[in-house]
Amino acid sequence: MTRRPKVAFIGTGGTLASIGRDSLDIFDYTATDNRLVADAVLDAVPEARAIAEVIPVGFRAVTSPGIGFSDWRELVRLCEQQVAEHPDLAGIVIGHGTATLEETAYALSLTLTVDVPVVLVGSQRPMSALSSDAPLNLVNAIRTAAAPQSRGRGVLVVLNDEIQAARDVTKTSVARLQTFRTPDFGILGQVDGAVTYYRRSERRHAPGTPFDIRRLDALPRVDVSYAYADADGTAVRAFMAAGARGIVSAGLAPGMTPPAEADALAAAARAGLLVVQSTRAGSGAVPLTTRLAERGILSADNLTPQKARILLALALTVTTDPEAVAEIFATY
Repeated sequence: MTRRPKVAFIGTGGTLASIGRDSLDIFDYTATDNRLVADAVLDAVPEARAIAEVIPVGFRAVTSPGIGFSDWRELVRLCEQQVAEHPDLAGIVIGHGTATLEETAYALSLTLTVDVPVVLVGSQRPMSALSSDAPLNLVNAIRTAAAPQSRGRGVLVVLNDEIQAARDVTKTSVARLQTFRTPDFGILGQVDGAVTYYRRSERRHAPGTPFDIRRLDALPRVDVSYAYADADGTAVRAFMAAGARGIVSAGLAPGMTPPAEADALAAAARAGLLVVQSTRAGSGAVPLTTRLAERGILSADNLTPQKARILLALALTVTTDPEAVAEIFATY
């Protein structure tokens, strides 16, 4: 008899764990404030235990807007603990709300210390909904985490039968099931019963990065300034006053801001803040133009503003040298 692979399931709440008022409640289900913990999620999806020996790991049961650095730090520690306690562990699945799922996935992809596959999974419809995507998403995430071919690919995101890279994926729709997309490069693979890969990300990822958050109390403050017509730099100056050590500009494509905003960003760079230019466009790399270079502003490459913020904050834990930070953005 073939032995089932062992997979840890860490529940953090989110839509996947949510119970609405009834089966037609697919939008206002957070009003019930009813979310299942990890073992209850597995009880609701018995098929999950049919394909693997799944270890439920309690963590939190919240909506994902409430998840941030302290949770990332604890998840890094918890993944480390699971691997230490279960030497035969094939992989780890983390259930997560979709609102900040891509940010947690990218943060973990830069900070994990374990080399087993770690897969983040969520759903667009609550567990209680008619035609919920939660059960199959969970089963596919477990399949992916258990698959030997998932090793060495960094943190993965699985929804809608698709496997995405944590660095590249982003949520693109409020309600559609195909919300998670990788605009520039497309999916890594698919889960159609079997786990099949077609490409891999070339950017470096954990384990083995220089970013160790296990003993940090907080990340350096980095804020995102969103560009729009007539933006005058007020947000940039407010972030500086609040003690920001870095600012990410979510600029107009291909990486520009209105003149007053550009002046404020340049002033921030002259004051010693690390300033990184990204774009609000949703895809494409920001070119390091002469104008940006002259102002001391770095390129976020093709990272979304929210992910550029994470990488810049982590970079500031190891260096404040602009050239070194630029190399980090070219590497991760």
